[in-house]
Amino acid sequence: MNSAHPPVLVVGAGPAGLVAALTLLQNGIQVRIIDKDPNPTIGQRGSGIWQRSLELFNFLNVPEVNDLGEPTPLYRSYKLGTLDPVGESSLVPHVEPSPAIPFHVQKMMGQQLLTEVLRRHLEKFSCSVEMGTELRSFEQSAEGVTAVLARNGILETFDTKWMIGADGAKGVVRKQLGLVFLGETRNDYRFLTGDVRLKGVGLDRVYWHRIGKFHERAISLRPTDEIAEDGWQFFIFSDDLDLTKIAESEELLFETIASLIPTEVTFNKLIWMSEFRPNIRMVNKFSEGRVFVAGDAAHVQSPTGAQGLNSGVQDAFNLGWKLALVEKGLADESLLETYSTERLPVISEMLAMTTSFLKQSVTTGEMTKGRTPILTMLGINYRFSSIVLDEFVTPVEGRPVKAYRELDHENLEAGDRAPDAPNLLQVGRGESEVKTLFGLYRPWYHTVLVFAPSLADAITILDALEAYDKSVVRSAVVLPSSASVTPVGSALVLVDQEGHAHSAYLVDANQTKVFVIRPDGVVGAIVHGTEGVKKYFSKIFLDM
Repeated sequence: MNSAHPPVLVVGAGPAGLVAALTLLQNGIQVRIIDKDPNPTIGQRGSGIWQRSLELFNFLNVPEVNDLGEPTPLYRSYKLGTLDPVGESSLVPHVEPSPAIPFHVQKMMGQQLLTEVLRRHLEKFSCSVEMGTELRSFEQSAEGVTAVLARNGILETFDTKWMIGADGAKGVVRKQLGLVFLGETRNDYRFLTGDVRLKGVGLDRVYWHRIGKFHERAISLRPTDEIAEDGWQFFIFSDDLDLTKIAESEELLFETIASLIPTEVTFNKLIWMSEFRPNIRMVNKFSEGRVFVAGDAAHVQSPTGAQGLNSGVQDAFNLGWKLALVEKGLADESLLETYSTERLPVISEMLAMTTSFLKQSVTTGEMTKGRTPILTMLGINYRFSSIVLDEFVTPVEGRPVKAYRELDHENLEAGDRAPDAPNLLQVGRGESEVKTLFGLYRPWYHTVLVFAPSLADAITILDALEAYDKSVVRSAVVLPSSASVTPVGSALVLVDQEGHAHSAYLVDANQTKVFVIRPDGVVGAIVHGTEGVKKYFSKIFLDM
């Protein structure tokens, strides 16, 4: 145990649980994190990291995900029984590089490496995952949670204030909370997946290979050096093979792969494999009292679209900053209700989208059609949330919720993802320095961006912000390149040298406009000035 009684117990050390723990630790909240498995998960598993998640890891100061992740290889297709290509395509939608999107390339990183990276970051806070420690049961009251844990056959009673269940679809937390987990299991779409080391004559490691059709019989092989220089993540689809039987035998697996690849294959080693049937389910709410669920404990989906792992870490990131403010006594517990109200529409729409991709794959045997930029997750929004405020949008009664949408560069509302902007020149404070907006955003404080024609136009707002705790609210003035600057006091003043910030946030050079960026990189408020800022923060903080 990392401390006598950390106020948060995280159950499950997959990506969602690790992101929840890291977000809380960066907020100064001690965490205990356990996992029932004696060893970390091996294998690639969910390996597609979309652009919105790359931004999340950037805010958490985990650059390894983008640095070590590999771009998705080009997808090369063949008819069954031949290695003569019939087509090449991309599994990922193209995202045009722009100053507002610093991570425009989707990356592939296996879950084994991702969790290893995240555990190393936890260790910087003297927090380590307690492997082989299982949650047996728990009870909660108005004051806290009492959990019964087991390790090596020894039971322990652990008292904490909050608990996050990131223990997967079969985990204990959701079941004991009694949350509804409605949905379906699709038996019409089964496949084997796993990691294998092999060499095949003519299998170029530049490509992701698919031989055959998914709705008939096919094998898909993605090269990944994370496993080894001869490592591949494989998927086997068939409407007539006994996949359950194959999954029980390495020998049968090798025979099946050899029969599907029309070339000489030399097998080195099977790393892991599992049979998979899509479950499409989600909870009716993400919390009950002092206990929350995130990731696969809250929703499971078809792997088509690679949204699952990404959605799980985004669950955790949404919850983390809110729970930290409540635990610090700076926000009312009612703020935690917005975790569920914000994430439910997002996950509901995600399930509908990935299920439509699944149906298309089953029907046509293709996986690349219809893959629009919506998959990048950059357009996910909380415009409908009760805690966002936009003084520039007229409220419309009954406005339909559309949480999953493509990113629209021509429209920015409260609840949207906050864009980046590079080449901002910091002036004053003794030296000049070039900054990016993403370099300012972090998960333990709100960032108030004051766009103003001159520093004088921002002074009233800056004075009002002095009333807020600087550990949880920071500010920056963004001036147009034409402004003359005489720094005042300790204010962070940024000159938008190339206009990227004004362009991304849709602000005219002669306009005063205030944006409050939440700790999760979401635009919490777009307001005219001081009164709007106060109104927004009254939704977040207790009286400060």
